[in-house]
Amino acid sequence: MPTTSSRLSNPVLASLLASLCAILWGSAYPSIKLGYELFAVGFDDTPAKLAFAGLRFAFAGLLVLMFRAFQKGEKQSIRSLGGSAWLQVLLLALMQTTIHYYFFYVGVSYTTGAKSSILNASSVFFSAILSHLVYANDHISVRKGVGIFIGFLSVVLVNLQSGFGFSFSVQGEGFVLIAAFLTSLSALFSKRTSRRIDPVLLTALQLFLGGTILLVLALLGGASFPCSSVWGYLLLFYMAGLSAVAFSLWTSLLKHNKVSSITVFNFLIPVVGTLLSALILGESILRFQYLIALLLVVSGIVLVTYSSPKIQLHH
Repeated sequence: MPTTSSRLSNPVLASLLASLCAILWGSAYPSIKLGYELFAVGFDDTPAKLAFAGLRFAFAGLLVLMFRAFQKGEKQSIRSLGGSAWLQVLLLALMQTTIHYYFFYVGVSYTTGAKSSILNASSVFFSAILSHLVYANDHISVRKGVGIFIGFLSVVLVNLQSGFGFSFSVQGEGFVLIAAFLTSLSALFSKRTSRRIDPVLLTALQLFLGGTILLVLALLGGASFPCSSVWGYLLLFYMAGLSAVAFSLWTSLLKHNKVSSITVFNFLIPVVGTLLSALILGESILRFQYLIALLLVVSGIVLVTYSSPKIQLHH
């Protein structure tokens, strides 16, 4: 009977699960925008945005813990974690949830869902640069360099307005790019941490701790506890569920596969996010620069990911 490790290392299954994660994350862009409406979050009400995000991720962490309780087989217990392990969990929670989603939730509220999803794909290019700095055997080749340059062009292009004016705000597009960088940094740290902590347990703890810290900070900052109609809570449940599923799968896939063989599927996120933003929010995506930027970002990601034999997908 195949082990969990061998199953998750299977190229077909790994590809399907990584694609599912990307699709779920792509659906988060319009969901956040819709959530702001249903929870009556004001345009400039940053504490309310953070309270909404914190509740979502704290709930997501609880969902993963509940799922883990029904898992069969031997499981690493929370009590087995030592002081250094808890420090790593806390650092990941702050980096991947609290700080990351502070920038992400605020940034998304100041720009469109389609634009956010394209800009957030910059995480792949940041990953390539960080890998160059961290790993001696993963330097930036000519092809990878071209891919990063193309990715940079897509960021510039998506911010162009008619008449070739440049539309970029630090609190909007800038915060989304910072969030993308934190995504890349977190992926490297998550892979290292999952060597000593079970990936599902790691996901549950970092989501719950990171979300709780975010919620507490928001409440201390003057936000009210998020309240909405039944539809709002259903959307919140969906968003917590997608985080629980996607983060659990993604952390497990990163542990059992090469990081770059999984992150290639991030190219689906801007495509899904852009299409769903158009369908759900009615955003116009038939703008020349959006369509070209999508093509550029996908091309750049493919070039970066397939720049050397070391990071090819498993065959």
